[in-house]
Amino acid sequence: MGTCPIRCHSNRTILENAPESELPDIQESVIVSLHNYPSFGHTDLTMCIGERLTIVSDSDGDFMMVRSSTTGRESYIPTNYTAQVTNRWLFTGISRYKAVELLMNPNNQTGAFLIRESETSRDSYSLSILRRSNSHQDSVKHYRISHLPNGWFYISPGLTFSCLHQLVEHYSESANGLCCRLTVPCFIQGFDSEREARPVPTTIRRPTINWKDISRSVILKRKRTESDNSLVSEGLREAISSYLQMTDDNSHSWDT
Repeated sequence: MGTCPIRCHSNRTILENAPESELPDIQESVIVSLHNYPSFGHTDLTMCIGERLTIVSDSDGDFMMVRSSTTGRESYIPTNYTAQVTNRWLFTGISRYKAVELLMNPNNQTGAFLIRESETSRDSYSLSILRRSNSHQDSVKHYRISHLPNGWFYISPGLTFSCLHQLVEHYSESANGLCCRLTVPCFIQGFDSEREARPVPTTIRRPTINWKDISRSVILKRKRTESDNSLVSEGLREAISSYLQMTDDNSHSWDT
């Protein structure tokens, strides 16, 4: 796949032949837990899903000794309980179901994303993006990243990229047909700072007006004093006043 001197969310000019010392360390990888362990009702967990792990020993092919980044505890776990994450957003060994589970973490916001190996198409990838909604109908959208014979990648055939870094960079600047723009890689506990939870929208309801308690003089009053705390807004007062002046019937009194 090769490397590409592009930094996510960077607006700098792309350097095709930048000196090695100027390139970001894009090959850094971490190990992330895909399960709570132990499971089945245990309350004292050694590790949690989405947590960064440190490999202590991996001499056994089916199990490895890992250390939790949050509790510091060590435990033998199945190797398929983990995924390798490269470049902060490229997940190896993760299913579509687990991608959804990781992205639904409350610390993730709209546009949080990860790229994973496709489960159905060899040599292809899938881009999974979280989209949150005020109605709490949050969802994760998935897009296939196809791999051309010349090594280039694309989601839309009319827009190709020489590497995944370019693809991420482009869709971080513009949604360009996706459900939303890419914002931040999927949250990893023990690697990222916890983000603020989304505040619950506050509903403000103005008090209702009991028209029986409002006299004609209040409605027709032109000037407003500092102590005036009328329920009738000035705009509404003007509208009603104009209407009453046009339809006034001298045989009726509006005073209460």
